[in-house]
Amino acid sequence: MSRTAALVLAAGAGKRFGGQKLLADLNGTPILQYVLNLAAVAGLDPVVIVLGSDADTLVARLWWRDEVRLINPAPESGISSSVRMGIESLLLSDAQRAVVLLGDQPRLSAAQLDVILAAPRDESRPIVVPRYSGVPGNPVLLERAAWPLAAQLEGDTGMVQLFATNRDLVRHVDVEGANPDVDTAADLAALDSAPEG
Repeated sequence: MSRTAALVLAAGAGKRFGGQKLLADLNGTPILQYVLNLAAVAGLDPVVIVLGSDADTLVARLWWRDEVRLINPAPESGISSSVRMGIESLLLSDAQRAVVLLGDQPRLSAAQLDVILAAPRDESRPIVVPRYSGVPGNPVLLERAAWPLAAQLEGDTGMVQLFATNRDLVRHVDVEGANPDVDTAADLAALDSAPEG
């Protein structure tokens, strides 16, 4: 069975949150730790994480395994710069697929991720996009054939840009539930008060 890697995007400054978003506490655990734990539970290998200007603080405060930690020197240039950096690292591995996890989506469950990872290989449509209640979202699963396309992304729209401009290469997987971002303190408060799962 071909290996599936993870690319964790965690270089954003969290300006709308007020900074230090990925260390914010959700039920006693930092937001980013949920994502790292999920990647480990799912057996993703390698796990490449792209950090930003707060890398030192994140490295000191979180529990790490054998993740490959990269630091984006210019995260203000947009999420695409982190994607390009991560893809460059993944190309050195023998993984044949990569799931792009966002560091600010702590409520993605193992069951939801399993549905996405269960999508069969299809080199003619190498971009797998989950839909929640019919709405496309994250994390996007990329067959290795799509990595060069991801490496060409520009600006701050990330995976949306990829599947919007390559519709003929996309297939959708319907996933139950939701996978909300934490962009603001209000988002975090809503998750904190909602049951998991």
